[in-house]
Amino acid sequence: MSSDTLAAARPAVELEGITKRFPGVVANRDIRITVEPGTVHAIVGENGAGKSTLMKILYGMQRPDEGTIRVNGEAVSFRTPSDAIAVGIGMVHQHFMLADNFTVLENIVLGAEPKKAGRLDFEAARARIRELGGSHGLHVDPDRLVEDLGVGDRQRVEILKVLYRGARILILDEPTAVLVPQEVEELFDNLRRLKADGLTVIFISHKLDEVLSIADAITVIRRGTTVASVNPQDVTARQLAELMVGSELPTPETRESTVTEHVALSVSHLTIEADGHRPLPKGVDLPAYVDKLRSEGRRLLLDDVSFEIHRGEILGIAGVEGNGQSELIEAIMGTRPSLGRVELDGADISAWSTLKRRESGIGYIPEDRHRQGLLLEASLWENRVLGHQTRPPAGPGFWLRRRAAKADTRRIVEEYDVRTPSVETLALALSGGNQQKLIVGREMSGEPTFLIAAHPTRGVDVGAQAAIWDHLRNARAAGLAVLLISADLDELIGLSDTLHVMYRGRLVAKLDPSDVTPQRLGGYMTGAITGAEEK
Repeated sequence: MSSDTLAAARPAVELEGITKRFPGVVANRDIRITVEPGTVHAIVGENGAGKSTLMKILYGMQRPDEGTIRVNGEAVSFRTPSDAIAVGIGMVHQHFMLADNFTVLENIVLGAEPKKAGRLDFEAARARIRELGGSHGLHVDPDRLVEDLGVGDRQRVEILKVLYRGARILILDEPTAVLVPQEVEELFDNLRRLKADGLTVIFISHKLDEVLSIADAITVIRRGTTVASVNPQDVTARQLAELMVGSELPTPETRESTVTEHVALSVSHLTIEADGHRPLPKGVDLPAYVDKLRSEGRRLLLDDVSFEIHRGEILGIAGVEGNGQSELIEAIMGTRPSLGRVELDGADISAWSTLKRRESGIGYIPEDRHRQGLLLEASLWENRVLGHQTRPPAGPGFWLRRRAAKADTRRIVEEYDVRTPSVETLALALSGGNQQKLIVGREMSGEPTFLIAAHPTRGVDVGAQAAIWDHLRNARAAGLAVLLISADLDELIGLSDTLHVMYRGRLVAKLDPSDVTPQRLGGYMTGAITGAEEK
């Protein structure tokens, strides 16, 4: 689409005076945004600023109390997402809406199944998916089960699902949260191709440098209303952060070293086979057995992984999603059978149940807060005791001590700045950042000796991000050992005392965080750079 055509075209989306009230809170107040066609329009703001509510209104998931929506110049009223899809609006949610036990193809066509002579025409769908994947760089095998995909591939499936339905206006919620720098550039190249073809992208992100890199226009939302519309060329990331939260952009830099000699966690030769766990044959040395599996061409999801984490140390694991990080967590937590040995404070816990490991001092901030960290239909105080029900404040004992659990939840709400009207509020009513702060507060309670922090600031704004970083740094200074897994390379480099790279289930490099750049780290993560010496 030529620039002259774009100039004459009506706005792709116009929001005028959008207001949405919930009991006790005004989520959106007199929102006004104009999105030009064939552009990438970024919307930024704190968690809880009203972005998600606004996008749900635009996608037909909620109805505004006041205001007007126009799409391509025509006033519209959406009762359901189907109404939005019908006028060419598609949304890729931060938390994916996929059925794990379906294939990629089945997820993409679900609700829009192609038919030929009254029968489902999966061959036509498969061809269309491959065509879309090829033209937009979104290559995913249509016949793979979604449960076998990493987070990055799941995101691609969601984008393909939207494009398959003919969307011309795409709402992307935190689309780069799971990507390494090279993949971000690939995505941005794809977005530039989409807008060159006349598609419009509404881009929601907390990564301000990325927003400035890809956006043609930026709207800032604060406390439910639009406070600024800016040209990316006219602002810096720091100025944008000040517009969002009234403070400077935080950095994840650690302070002086607090690493002690005491080993809090030790893992030795952890190994998981892709086709299932087999007991180690009697009298066989584990490293030799792993060599044998490799020589037989067996696929190993976790391949002879060994490391130690000391009290007062943050050990970072960098890696593209799907390279064994999730399996490593599962092996340490005891939720997946594995070969090898896990020791906590010198005690062999390899045969312990997950509950016993938790009771012995392992905290866990999961990579997906909705699937693994919260009961969305439960109250905040019930989520406070989730996974901790056998220990104070809720236990021990057969009955939950509700009064104590609620009181401790109020403490977490205050100390971790969880913005909620009440501890009785359902978790689903909180913004993503406030949900994350509740989980961090829960896992930091009970004096854990070792913490797994998987993507602890994924999808949270700069203010919440800074708060979570401070809590991790303070806990580290107090002697907590932390295993940090993150897709945010600046976060990994800034917080970690020691940094490992995981590639195809193996630890392939040990790097000095003070002497590595995100670009170089991304090279190790993708296998483009090999052979790092230990430092």
